[in-house]
Amino acid sequence: MTLTPPHQTTPEPASPAPVPSLHTVQRRIQVFTDDPATELTEMATRLSRFNELGIRLEGSEVLDDIAVDMGERAGFLYAMVNAFGEEQTFLGLRNPPRDAGYPLVGRTMSRAHGYCPEVVHRRRGLPLPNVAASPRFQGNHVVDAIGIQSYFGSPLIDETTGLVLATVCIVDPEPRTLADAARLQAIVKDGARAAAAKLKMPAL
Repeated sequence: MTLTPPHQTTPEPASPAPVPSLHTVQRRIQVFTDDPATELTEMATRLSRFNELGIRLEGSEVLDDIAVDMGERAGFLYAMVNAFGEEQTFLGLRNPPRDAGYPLVGRTMSRAHGYCPEVVHRRRGLPLPNVAASPRFQGNHVVDAIGIQSYFGSPLIDETTGLVLATVCIVDPEPRTLADAARLQAIVKDGARAAAAKLKMPAL
């Protein structure tokens, strides 16, 4: 994950590159599962689908608005619309205010980090109202980097391929209660539907 100090801006590329083909990345891609052949095949399918749908792996103001709406409704500092290509790319992103003293998240992160990879593998939502109470999930690069204590994520499953192309999530450095978990998970499900519609992605 790229972290930006609160008063430093992250420059955007002048001319965004198109989604890379599998041929350009398979020699340098890092495989994170016990089944690398399947992972590379799914990667090839995702890259192809991104191109077919015209989805560019870069920030989008429209998807930023969806992330901001999710974060505001939930009362969470961070929210993302996250595409899974060669790395995780936050097509939509909500950061805390720059003067709030919290780390600012950049647009990309390793596919091995965070909780969204778990959403991709399980193909369903993941509510973690209190990360510290979940032994399987309490140790994570993101927890160490920005102190995440609550996470709610939902997948965008492509109807054509059956693969999770993207996820939406909200994360925060404060834990939440089990009583509020259903409301928060409903917010990310709403965000997933909104993101799929904006991406013109036929989603399950």
